[in-house]
Amino acid sequence: MEKKHTYNYITISTEEKRQLLEDIQYFFETERNEKIGILASENVLEFFMNTLGKQIYNKALDDTKLWFDYRIEDLGSDFYSLYK
Repeated sequence: MEKKHTYNYITISTEEKRQLLEDIQYFFETERNEKIGILASENVLEFFMNTLGKQIYNKALDDTKLWFDYRIEDLGSDFYSLYK
C-alpha cells in the first residue's frame, strides 16, 4: 500500500511528493543557482503546502462550482427545449 502525505488537509502520494521535491531542487539550482538537499526541499514543500495549499485548493473549488453552475444552466435550458 502506497504511503500518503497530508499537508493542511491536502493529501499527495509518495510519488507526487518525490516529483515535487525534485522540481523544487531543480528550481533552486536553475533559477537561484543554489543547490539544496532533500531536507531543505522538504521544508520548502511543507511551507508552501501549509501556507498556499488551502488558498489554491479553495480557489479550484470556486472555479469548479462556477463551471458546474454554467453546465446546470445549460442542462435546464436543454430540458425545457424538449417540451412540445
